[in-house]
Amino acid sequence: MSSVEEKPKPDAQPDGKAAASTKSDVGMDTYRMFVFDRENFQGRMIEISNECMNVCEMGMDKVRSIRVECGPFVGFEQMNFCGEMYILEKGEYPRWDCWSNCQRNDYLLSFRPVRMDPEKHKICLYEVGDYKGRKMEIINDDVPSLYSYGFTDRVGSIMVSCGTWVGYQYPGYRGSQYLLEKGDYRHFNEYGARWPQMQSVRRVRDMKWHPDGCYTMATK
Repeated sequence: MSSVEEKPKPDAQPDGKAAASTKSDVGMDTYRMFVFDRENFQGRMIEISNECMNVCEMGMDKVRSIRVECGPFVGFEQMNFCGEMYILEKGEYPRWDCWSNCQRNDYLLSFRPVRMDPEKHKICLYEVGDYKGRKMEIINDDVPSLYSYGFTDRVGSIMVSCGTWVGYQYPGYRGSQYLLEKGDYRHFNEYGARWPQMQSVRRVRDMKWHPDGCYTMATK
């Protein structure tokens, strides 16, 4: 279920601050994945069950394939959770095009568990910063195109009331990914974007947290 609400459109007021939202935590013993330094699960392998800020410190040059046994995780193209991010739900990722549909590089360097909220899903998208402008509320739904629901391609701020979400730069769950854990994001740089463009959004689900099961990406 989703709805769009018209509001006055003041200019955005970026505050440039890091995200200061309160997010729900879960036990780290519920996460487990194996990463490999070559494609197709070949080469050196290490197990990750918590935050890993730099795989090089664990004796691995780069991660080029992944097997998530219990998750989800979010992987980053650079160390210290920097650069493009990619959501890694339970399953196998034999090469880069299984976690991304746009090749910027073919490896990942840092990872952390996604903070799952076991409640139902509710998110409010705002056209400009500070929760102003047009508003779109989405409850327990995946939206492959915000424009088709009457919203714009600009998302300047977000409130995640419950659940865990991922936003995408383009329609159809394509382009840069933005992890949206429970909490508030006053400005688009707080959810990791360089500009306020977001055109699709979906729920992150896992059988451990949500009886309805996990989301399955459509075949390319």
